[in-house]
Amino acid sequence: MPGEQLPLSFFSQYDTRTLAQKLLGCELVHESPDGLTSGIIVETEAYLQDDPACHAFNRRTARTEPMFGFAGTVYVYLIYGMYQCFNIVSNAEGIGEAVLIRALQPTAGIELMEMRRLLRPGKTQITSSAGKVALKELCRGPGKLVQAMGIERDLHNGTLLSGDALYVRPQVAAAETVIAGPRVGINVGRELPYRYYIKDNIFVSKG
Repeated sequence: MPGEQLPLSFFSQYDTRTLAQKLLGCELVHESPDGLTSGIIVETEAYLQDDPACHAFNRRTARTEPMFGFAGTVYVYLIYGMYQCFNIVSNAEGIGEAVLIRALQPTAGIELMEMRRLLRPGKTQITSSAGKVALKELCRGPGKLVQAMGIERDLHNGTLLSGDALYVRPQVAAAETVIAGPRVGINVGRELPYRYYIKDNIFVSKG
């Protein structure tokens, strides 16, 4: 896909919470063998090393090892035995912190996204009158966006966002008003205002 992509230095120049906000309006791109899909990042969550909800909070394990890598490393993990979540590692090497990408506004490869969602629905889909997955539901939530974008834990976990397949482009849509609030879908550290999203954007997940 033509266009500039963010260098790894972008992910290391901010603290984790600032990075979570700076990523809003940027575009996540995946050029897979099936085709290209992309979406504007409209919602994120920050996870810090002293945060009880962070996977790296208690100890370093084989599962969390990618979190301790270079900023810009991909961290993909499985939840509930069926959903995968896509994170971008932040902070310095050896410090386990990351930004969870929670929702995207689809920009390219819509039909491919829809096909992936229908083949791997997970939950009952919200569909249009034509029986298709509604556009705003394609990437509205961390599990949904991973399915739609064709991101796979076996392929992408531990890789760097510096290649020509999975990468982030600079801000393509202005995040004029960013809202900070409590995170969702977790049991501890939920009250921390580390969830960020673009105000009034219909693609933000149901928090």
